[in-house]
Amino acid sequence: MIGGVPRAVWFIWPTDPLAVSAKSAAQRMIQLGCPVHLVWNPVTGEIAQSLPPTRAARGLPGERGREGRVCVQIRVLGSVERPFTDGKMDGLDDILTWLDSWRVPRRWPAGPPLPPPHSLAAERSRRLWARGGHFGHSQVPGTVEGDPGGIDVHRITGESVPTFEVPRPREEFRLLERAF
Repeated sequence: MIGGVPRAVWFIWPTDPLAVSAKSAAQRMIQLGCPVHLVWNPVTGEIAQSLPPTRAARGLPGERGREGRVCVQIRVLGSVERPFTDGKMDGLDDILTWLDSWRVPRRWPAGPPLPPPHSLAAERSRRLWARGGHFGHSQVPGTVEGDPGGIDVHRITGESVPTFEVPRPREEFRLLERAF
């Protein structure tokens, strides 16, 4: 890891969580050469850890997964069309407690991930990424994927944790921009 603010990135592993275990999905990702830190089945609560958080996982392109003191990558068994936050989320408290121990801030600097197909064209801001916290795979700079879909971030990190809003230019600056 190359240092910086800790992050967590949420991905989807497209499968039926009633038919596939987190352990078998984690084993398959290892076979494919793309292990992540955690694989989570939100229906059963099963969590499989493939890597320590101090080691870069392989779910992000290039060196992106090495940025931060930790850049925890979490694959959730489910579908981008049906957000996993709409259903049962057994085991989430254990994941959040673990992320808290690694000091991953409970915030979503880029706001909630967009639903498909809008998530494919989502902004992937380096500035927001530099703030650390939680991100959907579709919000990570350098990616082209659209997962995890339109999840309810407040069901993950809590209602009391506001998402970061990008400041809008003040009105006088917008008027100046129009003049030029």
